[in-house]
Amino acid sequence: MNDFATAPGNRQAKRLDAITGRVDAWLLGAAVALASLGVVMVASSSIAMSSSPFYYLERHLLHLALGIALAFAVARTELKTIEKHNQLLLLACGLLLLLVWMPGLGVRVNGARRWINLGITRFQVVEAVKVLYIVWLASYLVRFREQVSVTWAAMLKPLGVVFVLIGFLMIQPDFGSSTLLLGITAGMLIVGGVNLPKMSVPIIMALVGMATLVAIAPYRMRRVTSFLDPWKDQLGSGYQLSNALMAIGRGEWFGVGLGGSVQKLNYLPEAHTDFIFSVIGEELGFIGVCAVIALYALLVGRAFWVGWRCLEMNRPFAGYVAFGVAMWIGMQASISMGVNLGVLPTKGLTLPLISAGGSSVMMTCVAIGVLLRVSYEQNRAEKQKALARDEAAVQMRVADIVPEAVPVRGTSRLQSRIEPTFERIS
Repeated sequence: MNDFATAPGNRQAKRLDAITGRVDAWLLGAAVALASLGVVMVASSSIAMSSSPFYYLERHLLHLALGIALAFAVARTELKTIEKHNQLLLLACGLLLLLVWMPGLGVRVNGARRWINLGITRFQVVEAVKVLYIVWLASYLVRFREQVSVTWAAMLKPLGVVFVLIGFLMIQPDFGSSTLLLGITAGMLIVGGVNLPKMSVPIIMALVGMATLVAIAPYRMRRVTSFLDPWKDQLGSGYQLSNALMAIGRGEWFGVGLGGSVQKLNYLPEAHTDFIFSVIGEELGFIGVCAVIALYALLVGRAFWVGWRCLEMNRPFAGYVAFGVAMWIGMQASISMGVNLGVLPTKGLTLPLISAGGSSVMMTCVAIGVLLRVSYEQNRAEKQKALARDEAAVQMRVADIVPEAVPVRGTSRLQSRIEPTFERIS
């Protein structure tokens, strides 16, 4: 037992297990900067929206604190533990989307059933579904990565799952989150090595179906027409977008100054949530808008880099999770900013980590916690690989200097026997 405990291989395993990693400082820094900016802008944009000037700020800080606590818990959980429960995560997605229809628990707001009542706050279930679905899809791509690229069945299963989830979301209705889930699925399947010509067929069919849903729903068509020309009905369907564009145009290069926005004074609807980017443009100007875009580019780009490093080190689950979270945050931020700038129709998506949406803030923090865990384990794996490589190199150098004795047959204490020779005497 003592010999085994002190064996070189066992000592090396103990040294490798004792190595700890560190989270990616760029990821953490970008997330903290965006969340800090969010606190400032929520305070500024919501100050005139309630009898208490800090009502929405206090709620935002509460949700942010809960999100940070959840992120801390997730960041301390091993990825293999999360991956082990992948099927339960998919089941949770379906149950969460059904809870909004449960009497006494589901909440209807502006004709949509997207929230459940948790007592102290309302929770939008699709925000949790995004995180759970990304983790499930990452585990699926790991388990079927050989089949996904060659068989129809392996490729169609995740598409079938996302179509079911989209069906639940369209009943609520939530067109923006449906589009986002479809985009995340397509992106992760491409990273997983799916055959692009095969995947294009169901994706095109899905896009045609969603375009049909837009065409047959009058309120969705009004969003499209107001996006094309918001000034045609400035006081009607184009009211939100026209005021958002006026806010951004008023900011010019350096903005009117923090707190100086006029559009937030009950002119721009949802100034603290969906249209907070317009308030940023008005108060901080073009420079502030570019800074926000740069922070999102840093966060998403660094997440992609961490995911790529994981795939290079043959850690596919961690890599796919990082890619999925990066796609989610990148797509949602791009759509939200595009809506505020008038280049996309209104979707009702918040700006991650900045907008005052409580559910979005909490679950985005959870996603950041997952990214930090991925970066921690990737850094730890790199250190372990470097240590193992260094020890192997040391052992090779020692072997070159002091070669091992080669055992020979016979007893080493005995001299080799000299056989007598006989010469022929002529």
